[in-house]
Amino acid sequence: MSRSLKKGPYVDIKLLKKVQDKKPSSTPAIKTWARASQIAPEFVGFTFGVHNGQKHVDVLISEEMVGHRLGEFAATKKFTRHGGKMQKQLEQKKQQAEIAAAKAAKAAPAAPKKK
Repeated sequence: MSRSLKKGPYVDIKLLKKVQDKKPSSTPAIKTWARASQIAPEFVGFTFGVHNGQKHVDVLISEEMVGHRLGEFAATKKFTRHGGKMQKQLEQKKQQAEIAAAKAAKAAPAAPKKK
């Protein structure tokens, strides 16, 4: 455990003030840069705009998130994909198979409808 039990959880004081005496349903997204702040039980139901370095990502807080950090729910890196040349070949084969299946479906004569 990185933080000792006697210190308690780290919750940003400004966030607590913004949430205090407000209803979750009527409050718009609360923008914050405090990614290291832990999620307190008072935050449940609120939507936070957590900054990921480029923009604010909206995070709706639920009960399962209590105790986690806000930054865990706003990824800072964009995943493109794995693989290189081999991955491209596999994707091209898959795309060609889809095109062939679509052409075969178009070429097949439609069955006459029964009345």
